[in-house]
Amino acid sequence: MLRLTWVQPEDLLGHELRQARLDGREPSRIEARWRAAGGLDAPERAGASADRASRYLRLLAEDLLDELADLPSRLAEDEPADLAGIKAACPGWPAAHPSARTTPLALEASWLGRAIGCLLGKPVEKLPLDAIRALARAAGNWPPTGYFTARGVPRDLLEAHPWNRRSAGTSLAENIDGMPEDDDLDYALVNLLLLRRHGKSFTTTDVARLWLEELPPGRTFTAERVAFRNLLGGIEPPHTARHRNPFREWIGALIRADVHGWTHPGDPGAAAEQAYRDAALTHTANGVYAAMFTAATLAAAAAGGQDVHACLRAGRAVVPPRSRLARALDHALRLAAEHADFDDVVDALHATYGATHHWVHALPNTALTVAALTHADGDFTGSICRAVSGGWDTDSNGATAGSVAGLLAGAPDALPDHWRAPLKNRLATTVADFDGTGFDTLAHLTHLEATRP
Repeated sequence: MLRLTWVQPEDLLGHELRQARLDGREPSRIEARWRAAGGLDAPERAGASADRASRYLRLLAEDLLDELADLPSRLAEDEPADLAGIKAACPGWPAAHPSARTTPLALEASWLGRAIGCLLGKPVEKLPLDAIRALARAAGNWPPTGYFTARGVPRDLLEAHPWNRRSAGTSLAENIDGMPEDDDLDYALVNLLLLRRHGKSFTTTDVARLWLEELPPGRTFTAERVAFRNLLGGIEPPHTARHRNPFREWIGALIRADVHGWTHPGDPGAAAEQAYRDAALTHTANGVYAAMFTAATLAAAAAGGQDVHACLRAGRAVVPPRSRLARALDHALRLAAEHADFDDVVDALHATYGATHHWVHALPNTALTVAALTHADGDFTGSICRAVSGGWDTDSNGATAGSVAGLLAGAPDALPDHWRAPLKNRLATTVADFDGTGFDTLAHLTHLEATRP
């Protein structure tokens, strides 16, 4: 039986009930009807429940998803949905610095940093925090300073906490041979292709058309997969982000944001606006804000001459100040300043978000990445290792931290060789004709878009 992940109605309903509580709706009565009919919670880590629900439960789930969508939110005024409302809520919207420029070498370091951080996190994606710590300690790699390895790890520990089954064969230190395919890199390639075809004035509809032409549906997950399904069902953007899409505040839009920042050096506001038009296909509210934050942070870093803290402040300036993401970012920054041991920061973040948010939700993951970059003072190894060691969406968090820290490093040679060498200046992908492309070539193509009017 083909049990397709992230689209089963009975699973979507469970995720939407949790999302409703987070975004200020009151779902108790609807949840009671679901429980009374025998409905279950959504899977905690898997993308689909093991068994198909009855036809009755599946139809009920679809009806209840629509009823949940109609519930009012008490947070609507604090978390605007449209770009004009977002900008109006941000009094410190960052100004542009027209003379700012980036370089192909800095962009190559950022592409590499994104790949390295992603690769570091791949084998421990989905593992609980205690498992990540136990596996790394058993290998003598805690706190992490290099790629994860199975060498020296007792067999019983490996059996208790198996590596991510899709990634271990290509991402443990002993197995790395170039950068394997991952959606954290695929979306950067898709958005590079987007700019090459449509320029910086692209629309959300342009994003949708490009996905239909170039992105294999099976390589999408969570909010992106639901939006893809909605497009195929005839639903137009931006309704694709809302229709039966409980993942619309998860991390997917954030991991697509790098190109928007790279191509707007010194103009965080324009980078955020570009990220908004991309994110609106699949995400809403804090899912969109997380993408805007990331793009703005990278735009500030791309200009050069600023430390990581100034870049993060530029990112924070495009996030509505009364939103949940703004509170999460501020909390993460406080924790990073208060604790000398990053494990204490991670424990505090997990205590705050672990019981209420899915491990792929944008809030805890963005907070963790910001805390990692801040605590490491933007150092490359320190940033990616802290981000991955904190758990949750490890490959995505490592990728974003690596992109920012790599850009701040300024050149590939500034990244330690033990991180760079195994990638062999080569990445695998099913996107367009990019398979086997080198990071130096990707940087050159990105620089062309950054300098195109």
